[in-house]
Amino acid sequence: MATSQNSLTYHFLKFFSRQPLSFARGFAHVLSYLVIYSKTIKTVKAADLNIQIALPHLEKHKREYIVKQAAHNELTSYFEFFNIWGTSNAKNISRIHHIVGKQYFFNALKEQKGLVLIVPHFGTWEIMNAWFAQHTKMTIMYKPIKNDAADQFVREARSRENATLVPTDESGVRQIFRALKQGGTTVILPDHTPNIGGAMVDYFGIPLASSNLSAKLIQKTKAKALFLYAIRNDNAGYDMTIQPVDDAIYEGTDIQGTQVIHHMIEQLIHQYPEHYHWSYKRFKANRVLKNIYNLPKEETLQKVAQVRQR
Repeated sequence: MATSQNSLTYHFLKFFSRQPLSFARGFAHVLSYLVIYSKTIKTVKAADLNIQIALPHLEKHKREYIVKQAAHNELTSYFEFFNIWGTSNAKNISRIHHIVGKQYFFNALKEQKGLVLIVPHFGTWEIMNAWFAQHTKMTIMYKPIKNDAADQFVREARSRENATLVPTDESGVRQIFRALKQGGTTVILPDHTPNIGGAMVDYFGIPLASSNLSAKLIQKTKAKALFLYAIRNDNAGYDMTIQPVDDAIYEGTDIQGTQVIHHMIEQLIHQYPEHYHWSYKRFKANRVLKNIYNLPKEETLQKVAQVRQR
């Protein structure tokens, strides 16, 4: 049996990832057009429902426009990820054309208390790893990809970024805890439903099972917290923003800290709704809403309204 490095899938990923960024974006543009105008694509339907739940104030024509733009941007980001993983750190760093708030990062490093980078599923977040890795040692949770060749491909990219990969379980959390205590850095994507554990925290006014790992790490280790995102620009590159997290995250409970993070994500989405990755079925993480993605939209929205009223 061929090793993953010798497999056809591995070589295809390598070949595809080495094409120009413009190729990845162009390919995604064509594919997204087919996806958007297909009435059977479940991810687009889920995105439309999520946007209607999160942003109920939008008029129909505005929501439909955001759905199309968001589907295009999300698909483009996935193809960009492959290109980023197959490109050198130096090249990826050069693609970040403008950084807002970099002083927050360097000030946090000087404190040597550890650093938690909070990154929502927004824009093209993978481009940021190379820039941060040149300044700090990173410990990142990583869930192996089921396909061995794809897993090997991504692991090779991660190894270039000076990152220690740890499992997505308690042993991984302990390793991150130790790294933060030693002044290291971790990256956490906080806006997906945890497989186990977590806490019920409001998200767009709806209590959802939510990961409270970021808040727990910050509060227990006294590490600094920053909020990050990157958006593609029209010049074959990206613009990155670094923001301090509200000081309230360092106090109170992990639920209150998680609410601070949710509030920042909500603010970002209100600002740039077309760049959030809306296809994830986030709003079923409430027992009353667990089947909403299989129900008629009118019935779903009634259930959502009832939960909000409570």
